[in-house]
Amino acid sequence: MTTIATWNVNSLRTRLEHLKKWANERDPDIILLQELKCQEEHFPREAIEDLGYNVAILGQKSYNGVAILSKSPVEDIVYGLPTFQEDEQARYIEAFVDGVRVASVYVPNGQEVGSDKFAYKMKFLKALRKHGEDLLVQNEPLVIAGDYNIAPFVSDGHSPERFKGERILCSLQERETMRSLYNTGFIDGFRLKYPDTLPESQGQFSWWDYRSGSYQNNKGYRIDHLLLSPKAADLLQDAGIDPETRSEQRPSDHAPVWIKLSNG
Repeated sequence: MTTIATWNVNSLRTRLEHLKKWANERDPDIILLQELKCQEEHFPREAIEDLGYNVAILGQKSYNGVAILSKSPVEDIVYGLPTFQEDEQARYIEAFVDGVRVASVYVPNGQEVGSDKFAYKMKFLKALRKHGEDLLVQNEPLVIAGDYNIAPFVSDGHSPERFKGERILCSLQERETMRSLYNTGFIDGFRLKYPDTLPESQGQFSWWDYRSGSYQNNKGYRIDHLLLSPKAADLLQDAGIDPETRSEQRPSDHAPVWIKLSNG
C-alpha cells in the first residue's frame, strides 16, 4: 500500500513542527507540498531527511514553492510546467516515484474574477490541462495533486449561495475549467472514495480562512485535490482529509489530503 498526501503548508519553515508531527502520525510514503515560501538553500532538508524522505524541490523566495518528499528514490524530475515554460513562478514539480508518476501543483489563487491575476490562473490551468493530456497518453499510474484553489462543486463549499455569483474559488469559470480536467480523463481521488451523495461526504473541507472563526464553524472549502489517471484510480483503496492539523497553534490554513493506492 502506498499513501500519497498533499498539503499546502503555507510556509514550510513556520509549519515545520506541524509537518513533522503529522508525518510521524500519518506516515505517508509520498508527501506533495505547496507554498513552501523558501528557496532551496533555505529548505530544511536535514529535518525532512531525518523523517526518512528524499527531497525534490522547486523553491522561490517568500512566495510559492513546491516539493516532493518520498521514502523511495525520486527519479525523472520535471521542474515547472513543460507547457508553460515562460512562467517564472515556482508552482509545479513532477517525478517518478515507486511506480507512480506524481506531481505537486500550486494553482494561482486568482484574487478576483476578471483581474489580471485571474487571467493568469486561467492560463496556468489551460497549460496544466495540456500537460495532463500529454501524461495520460503514457498510460501509467499518475497523480497530480495540490492546491487547485477551486471548489469544483457546490458540495465542496460551506454555503451554496457562494456558488451563485462570481466569488473566487467557486466561480462558474473556475469550476468549468476544473471539470475540463475531469473530462480529459482525471478522477478526483477523494470523491471516488466519498461521492458527494453520501452523508459522510458532506462538510469535508481542506481549507478554512483564518478570519471569522471559519475553522471553528467549519465554514471551509475543498480546494486541495488529488487527481488520478485511470490506472491510478484502479488502485485506489482509501482517501481522506486530516482537518485536525488546522487546530494547531499557528497552523496552515490548509489541511493535508491523502489517498492510499494498492501496489498493483
